Amino acid sequence: MTAPATASRFTGSMPALVTPFRDGKVDFAALEALVDWQIAEGSSGLVAVGTTGESPTLTHEEHEAVIEAVVGFAAGRVPVIAGTGSNNTAEAIRFMRHAEKVGADAALVVTPYYNKPTQAGLVAHYRALHDCCELPIIIYNIPGRSAVDMSVATMAELAQLPRIIGVKDATGDLARVPAQRAACGPDFVQLSGEDATAHGFNAEGGVGCISVTANVAPRLCAEMQAASLAGDHARALALQDRLMPLHRAVFLEPGVVGAKCGLALLGRCTEEVRLPMLPATESTRAAIRAAMEGLGLL
Repeated sequence: MTAPATASRFTGSMPALVTPFRDGKVDFAALEALVDWQIAEGSSGLVAVGTTGESPTLTHEEHEAVIEAVVGFAAGRVPVIAGTGSNNTAEAIRFMRHAEKVGADAALVVTPYYNKPTQAGLVAHYRALHDCCELPIIIYNIPGRSAVDMSVATMAELAQLPRIIGVKDATGDLARVPAQRAACGPDFVQLSGEDATAHGFNAEGGVGCISVTANVAPRLCAEMQAASLAGDHARALALQDRLMPLHRAVFLEPGVVGAKCGLALLGRCTEEVRLPMLPATESTRAAIRAAMEGLGLL
């Protein structure tokens, strides 16, 4: 099918924004400064309250407040994708309707985790979310976290729905990209969910990355994406080569831990995370610092 025109807005480097904390509470002043910095550095969109935004440990009220705040801070300068996923369909409907009400541009909906639905259950879940409001949906397929893998056939079935416009693919399987392209059509938006393979993902037909590393190095990630999407693969590869040490360092521990460590080194927010996450160990902090120094970020 042909995706709606709005789908073409979701390309390039889009950070999965951290949710900054101070003394256990959301630091909205730091969040506003992060949004302004990301846009100034060339990020083409923002994802609020994804996994890197610590959605598992935010209260429902905090979840909704952060999404509303990011939409307000962005003020239409770039599209905002709201994390609205849950393994409880009724809860996800709540988040979908709220995100639409406060002006988000799309919803990022993870495959339901822990309860391991069948492929038919996935179709029923996404269809219910599709029908609950008018917000475009980007599927988030990350079997390593959710314990369920959406098949290409299921994605193709869901792609027939007018407001299911794309996928954030974190399978790490680059062969999925052309398979999904063939099944869902060339206008179905395919976004990488894995920084280390983002360049190769685009070469197979992807159009961008929802990135953890872009929290720390937004300009370089944006430049890599821009070069890749312009067909300048030599420049894109050179930028990806430069970024690889930071990609590796950020993911030595859970991505949000690495991202907040890097941002703290830049003085942009605290390292605070919520249990069961812990701040970066000294060895990880040293690796992140070294990678950032190598890129001239420090």
